[in-house]
Amino acid sequence: MEAVSINIQEKFKDIFEPTLIIELIRKGKFVSINAGEVIMDIGQIVRQMPVIISGTIKVTRIDDKGRELFLYYVNSNETCAMTFTCCMEHFPSEIKAIAEENVEMLMLPITVMDDWMVKYPTWKSFVMRTIRHRFNELLRTIDHIAFQKLDERLVLYLKEKAKTTGSSLLNISHKQIAEELASSREVISRLLKKLENDNKLLLYRSQIKLLRDM
Repeated sequence: MEAVSINIQEKFKDIFEPTLIIELIRKGKFVSINAGEVIMDIGQIVRQMPVIISGTIKVTRIDDKGRELFLYYVNSNETCAMTFTCCMEHFPSEIKAIAEENVEMLMLPITVMDDWMVKYPTWKSFVMRTIRHRFNELLRTIDHIAFQKLDERLVLYLKEKAKTTGSSLLNISHKQIAEELASSREVISRLLKKLENDNKLLLYRSQIKLLRDM
């Protein structure tokens, strides 16, 4: 536990004041999640708010027909704005959060949220910055859906995923991409093949290698 505390102090020293970091260690529950595990599902009551120490979480929205739409990633030193609002208002979750890779995070009880907003200026800034950042990401997502062709959305999606994972080799299937872009596997496969023919990427079994010209 001492090693965890030292890691938390190091990770958040430039974000939160020292007294708040002590509170994070005292009140937060350290949790490790394996890649692919569901952290939060739609309809689940939110009783704790995650703050990511390491790893990446993928946040999606699912409609009544079970179609999934990718919204945004939550990375190290961040939290999920939608989880925060559900947490504060005691609403069931309206999003699904999945560990994109192995994740370490602190789960904070909802009982500290109001108090910390008043007591710690850096916490209030962190929350407001998170909400603003996620709102802008959602606006970009809406713009992509409304104004961009699917092939353009696909390229942006692949670039964003490579940026988030820090690797140009993506472990993802055509079916997964289709689900997250609200399209069909056949259409996505055709667009990926065109990108490969244009020397933008290389296709492997459940893997995609982005090339420099991407």
